[in-house]
Amino acid sequence: MKDRATGTVEINGRYAWYVVGVLMFAYVVSFIDRLILGLLVQPIKQSLQVSDIEMGLLAGIGFALFYTIMGVPLARLADSGNRKWLIIAGASLWTLMTAASSLAESYTHLLIARIGVGVGEATLTPAAMSMIADYFSRDRVSRAIGTYSIGVYLGAGLALLGGSAVVQAISGMDLSGGAFSGFAPWQLAFLAAATPGIAVVLLMLTVREPPRQELSGTATDARVALPLSEVFTFMGANRRLLVGHFIGYGLVGTAVTAYLVWAPEMLRRSFDIPIGTAGFAYGMLLVTLGALGPFIGGWWAQRAATRGQPDAEIAVSIRALLWLAPFAIAGPLMPTLAGAVIVLAPVVFLLSIPQGLAPAVLQLVSPNRMRGQVLSAFVLCAVIFAYSIGPTAVPFAASRLFGDEDALDKGMALVGGLCVPLGALALAWARRPFGEAMRAGGRSG
Repeated sequence: MKDRATGTVEINGRYAWYVVGVLMFAYVVSFIDRLILGLLVQPIKQSLQVSDIEMGLLAGIGFALFYTIMGVPLARLADSGNRKWLIIAGASLWTLMTAASSLAESYTHLLIARIGVGVGEATLTPAAMSMIADYFSRDRVSRAIGTYSIGVYLGAGLALLGGSAVVQAISGMDLSGGAFSGFAPWQLAFLAAATPGIAVVLLMLTVREPPRQELSGTATDARVALPLSEVFTFMGANRRLLVGHFIGYGLVGTAVTAYLVWAPEMLRRSFDIPIGTAGFAYGMLLVTLGALGPFIGGWWAQRAATRGQPDAEIAVSIRALLWLAPFAIAGPLMPTLAGAVIVLAPVVFLLSIPQGLAPAVLQLVSPNRMRGQVLSAFVLCAVIFAYSIGPTAVPFAASRLFGDEDALDKGMALVGGLCVPLGALALAWARRPFGEAMRAGGRSG
């Protein structure tokens, strides 16, 4: 890659893929920090005397509220400032706040630490997506973003696999003496989850900030942020596409968060197995099929677009969701552990396919210096909905609708059975304007 002074960048080159790899690793680590909580439900409940619904709030709105609210000004920085250093600052913050979770002695203290994690992680995706869009041509960006989005499922899977091993190892340790004598095992798990963040900061120091490229491929001066009025004008002109996109992918995200937060605990309660075994089983699905899905989704959309389908990203998402719907209902309700894992396999795979396509759509239709802000609007509207509703709806449905706090299987089936088909319906409404935008703008550049 040539340096910034030349105003050029090696589009689609090896270094571009190296940057995607580093950013994907950062995304993986962010999900480890985010989802380790799902393995610690029982010990935290016992230690802090809280309910399933309060745990759902901790994993959901407690994280998502500041993740989304802070995403707006941070995305504006990503559209006008140095994205590399923004990510480094965010990674440093979420690492420190994950470590701070290990010091929590009350629900309020843990909630504040999780809020800090959310603020730090809010820096990553708008800046990362914007950088990727500057390293790849328009016809390749879906595949690159799909590769980056693998981090969701790799991170979630590694959080469950590594977290399960850490939880099991720590639970058998004698903490009555030594440096960790004042810690509970779940607190040490948070401390262990914080350490990979150091590697994120060091690797980001090797990444070069790319010059900003408009979709025509010409470099732009991004030192001054666009007026917000221009962003609102663009969003108003594309309101049908954006409303359908936000609602559709927001409903998909609700199902994703419900499964990520509650699937291990659901398996533990339904089949009376150790949380480490449940985490390992679901974690293996995430790091294999879940990690494969975004890559397949990006490849599938790129192939469809090359063959002349202008609305490929949304069309592929809808197809995956229609296949997914019956599995999303049946998976949690299977009567045996083997059956549940077998049926959850296509759930994980198909639910992961739209993961990289949602931001790819926004990167394709948005002007360069609006990309982060349009993506942050999606985060604000859709992700806060997903994280607020998904983790809380499952225990709420179990305890209030089905009258049994342990009926997480029924709660998950209900949430998945509603969100997936409704999400497909909303995306179908957005499909036409997206196709029109792609036909008008083309995919080269």
